[in-house]
Amino acid sequence: MTTTTLDKAPVVADDERPRTRRRGLTPGRRLPAARLTGPLLLLALWAAASAAGRLDPNAIPAPWTVLETGAHLWTDGTLTTDILTSLQRAGSGFVIGLTAGVVLALASGLTRTGEALIDGTVNLNRAIPTLGLIPLFILWLGIGETFKIAIITIVVYIPIYLNTHAALSGIDHRFVELAEVQGLSKARFIREIVIPGALPGFFVGLRLGVTWSWLGLVVLEQINATSGLGYMMFQAQNYGQSDVILVGLVVYGIFGLISDSAVRLIERRVLSWRRTLSS
Repeated sequence: MTTTTLDKAPVVADDERPRTRRRGLTPGRRLPAARLTGPLLLLALWAAASAAGRLDPNAIPAPWTVLETGAHLWTDGTLTTDILTSLQRAGSGFVIGLTAGVVLALASGLTRTGEALIDGTVNLNRAIPTLGLIPLFILWLGIGETFKIAIITIVVYIPIYLNTHAALSGIDHRFVELAEVQGLSKARFIREIVIPGALPGFFVGLRLGVTWSWLGLVVLEQINATSGLGYMMFQAQNYGQSDVILVGLVVYGIFGLISDSAVRLIERRVLSWRRTLSS
């Protein structure tokens, strides 16, 4: 009687088995200058359509025509003066709105009395279209620079207040209890618990405030203004100069992109301790 023996397969330890690499769930490594990809692609499509004759040059001039017009306006000093005027208006309103938004959010978020007096009033102000206040502000403040800065202030402070107040209200109560157990003073509690907890919401409101200040400026500079990018575009509309209008829009877009990128950069530096999907 013959017996056959079956060769046993070698036993492979668990740690020696080939492992399949799982696909990561994060968006991946941040690409350098990734946010410029969309605008550059749009510019390329615009140039290609203009070169192919798909766009009416009287309605949408080619990018090189707009660039030539912008260079001419810059050379004769018109564009420089308008840019400086717009920056001054937007900057003044933004600084006042930023200060008001933060102060009101802290007063409303840290005290019940402040919340009762401020939060409802701000939300009522938010429900009223800000640009609809222009006629009333003209009656109160005149038609000069003051009412323009006041409108920009309102446009800026509302998103900063809302997002900062929401972040303050969303701080976990366990951190408050821990601070009480540790015997932290009010000033130290604000410095170590409140401010770090409110910063993410504050930066969201700051980005919205920066964007909305430029949006409000476009409208305001077309009301009894004698300089500014909006005034330049309004005058170009009267004379059918679409290339000048596009120059103004491009400048607004560049300033908006630069200011938003600056806020993002500051946010990443200040909140470098956070681990998020965008990190």
